[in-house]
Amino acid sequence: MSAIAEVVSPPAGTEAATGLPSFSIRPLKPEDRQPIHDLLVDTAVFTDDEIAIAMELVDCVLRDPHQKDYVIATAVERASVVGYYCIGPTPATDGTFDLYWIAASPRVHGKGVGPMLDGHAAAFARARGGRLMIAETSSLPRYEKTRRFYVRRGYTETARIRDYYRPGDDLLVYCKILTSTPGG
Repeated sequence: MSAIAEVVSPPAGTEAATGLPSFSIRPLKPEDRQPIHDLLVDTAVFTDDEIAIAMELVDCVLRDPHQKDYVIATAVERASVVGYYCIGPTPATDGTFDLYWIAASPRVHGKGVGPMLDGHAAAFARARGGRLMIAETSSLPRYEKTRRFYVRRGYTETARIRDYYRPGDDLLVYCKILTSTPGG
């Protein structure tokens, strides 16, 4: 996969003029590992096992930046990591991408970082022939904000597997159509 282009939104200088923070999205760097771990912990949503899995993917990308399974981008405010996403093409599909992780620091919730990350991930996938973006999450109450985020961003709940993670904890599968016409 080709490199992630850096995106700045709102435009540079907006913070000074409007008081709103200016965030940018850039490719993962080695120094992002600990801040990503910390923001996953700070969300108070993910279990230790989930955080360990997220960090395995970060380590995979850091170990081999040329691997083709995972793409990670970070949202930064000044030099501080405030969010990230991890996506990848779904094996044995034509144009389907998995959104493995998307998270923002609680200190920037409501400031547009999540939508900016999701939009960047969708554009990245589209540029590589992506037709669908799939996101999976839990039915537990602590994931309610996550489920609302997906719906606000144009994802539709397309499947539910009861008791998938454990009794009373269903797997919910959300899908976002990335193209307006069949086949791209």
